[in-house]
Amino acid sequence: MKTTHRPRVLVTGIAILAAAFATLAAAKPTQAPMPAVLTAMQDELDRSMAAMSKGDPADYFISYTVADRQYSEVSGSNGALLTSGETRARWLEVQTRVGTYQRDDTHKLADRQPSWTSPGTSATVDDAIPVLRREIWHETDRQYRAATQALIKVKTSQEVQVQTAEGSAPDFSREDPHSSIGPRVEIKVDRKPWEERVRKYTAAFSKSPEVLNSIATFTALGMNQYQVNTEGTKLAFGQVHYRLELYVQSKAPDGMDINRYANFDWLDPKDAPSDKIVFDRIQVMIQETEALDKAPLVDPYAGPALLTGRAAAVFFHEVFGHRAEGFRQKDINEGQTFTSKVGEQILPSFISIKDDPTEASLDGQMLLGNYAFDDEGVPAADVQLVDHGVLKTFLMSRSPLVTIPQSNGHGRRQLGFVPVARQGNLIVSSSHTVTNEQLRQQLIALVKQQNKPFGLLIDDIAGGFTFTGRQQPQAFQVLPLVVYKVFPDGRPDQLVRGVDIVGTPLVSLTKIVATGDTPDIFNGYCGAESGSVPVSAVAPAILISEMEVQKKETSTDKPPILPPPAHDPQAKGQAQ
Repeated sequence: MKTTHRPRVLVTGIAILAAAFATLAAAKPTQAPMPAVLTAMQDELDRSMAAMSKGDPADYFISYTVADRQYSEVSGSNGALLTSGETRARWLEVQTRVGTYQRDDTHKLADRQPSWTSPGTSATVDDAIPVLRREIWHETDRQYRAATQALIKVKTSQEVQVQTAEGSAPDFSREDPHSSIGPRVEIKVDRKPWEERVRKYTAAFSKSPEVLNSIATFTALGMNQYQVNTEGTKLAFGQVHYRLELYVQSKAPDGMDINRYANFDWLDPKDAPSDKIVFDRIQVMIQETEALDKAPLVDPYAGPALLTGRAAAVFFHEVFGHRAEGFRQKDINEGQTFTSKVGEQILPSFISIKDDPTEASLDGQMLLGNYAFDDEGVPAADVQLVDHGVLKTFLMSRSPLVTIPQSNGHGRRQLGFVPVARQGNLIVSSSHTVTNEQLRQQLIALVKQQNKPFGLLIDDIAGGFTFTGRQQPQAFQVLPLVVYKVFPDGRPDQLVRGVDIVGTPLVSLTKIVATGDTPDIFNGYCGAESGSVPVSAVAPAILISEMEVQKKETSTDKPPILPPPAHDPQAKGQAQ
């Protein structure tokens, strides 16, 4: 579960960088006229099921999804325009299941790595019903043939395989049908003003001699999704999202890369951040970059640590959230950290955790993990995962467990991937809070009690990743950006660099001793088996009695031999 990279197998993570075509915060659906694309999908669905339900083997379930995507992007670097353009495309996905709800062609085989990608194809953007039906017909035939071959392998393999308890759970859950036809959404972007803005923003970064590279990217996405299935679900809903990302790179004298990142997200064009707000953020990023270039390195350390809200939010996403995803509980290759712990206390009694994709905002700030329906056509639901430290349930897609037979609306995926249970808005709350200043004083008290030379304050974070498979250690890693040493003798905090937070989940969760009283939000993109999806994590600051940090991976490359031309007095022809 990886923060900044496409995940390896059984590795997931939360990323602050955007995936261009991820699903986004959803507009509330209202009944609207039937779109032509939905008419074509329903007509072909009826025809296909009437024939293929009588086949050998028979289709018992068919689902059609069409994603209609408008995308606009403007990107600049170091005072100049890099790219500016817009696209529109449709993507068709057909799911045909042969066999039964109990056992079908998707059943995981122990000797076969699952395929997380979902076959699909481009579709016409014209609302031409005959053409759309032909495309759907062709893709349905292709998927049915593949499903029948897969079912043969499943039946053959089952004859010689021993099933685990969760391996005997049904392959697919029966769900109630849902019908919601919302209005089509559109984005209309004038790119010219944004072209000028990204030039100005990145030129401001270049005023610092420590900045090696800067990028500003504005994106606008309008996504209309249509879905029908043979259970009777019929959905059409629209989603919009605007984002501005600022990224700056530097390099410390010892070769360590220094990166700072900031982003702004909004749903309505009028809510775009003003130039003043953006330039203020740029100035802070420059100051932090210059300070980090000069900051000393930290040696490996184990001791008390205070994580501010954003850092704590990523901590819970990585350490707890991925291990609460339902499909991991039935895969024998997974570590299954919490599979047998429902009803047991896994966290301090003052901490509760829920995942609620129905929440669009918190204290006026957008939550990126908001959606109305998941990618399997099931309504999003508020799921109480931990109640006063006790594990209650898991996040569920339509891949059921023996003890949890239904989805709770968390089947999610990036286009081109198979939906699995994923986080949406993971929200951590505490019934016993103190002010952030009191939390700091408790940190200092712990440092003195443990006779440590300092504690750590983790103030900002890039993301993180975790290993959940049995082939790897059950460990996580969180990637801090801004870290301070906090001294027990009253000396000013010291900015340091070069550390990553590491640990194991069951131990780390029990080391939380106190929480702050002000929740903070991390909006980002999480990469895992079903691709990159938008998520939010919300948490107050947390105090951990013992946290381990290791040295960050560094580069052997040194900083450039010469300074940037604009900061070199000897550079000819360069305006000073």
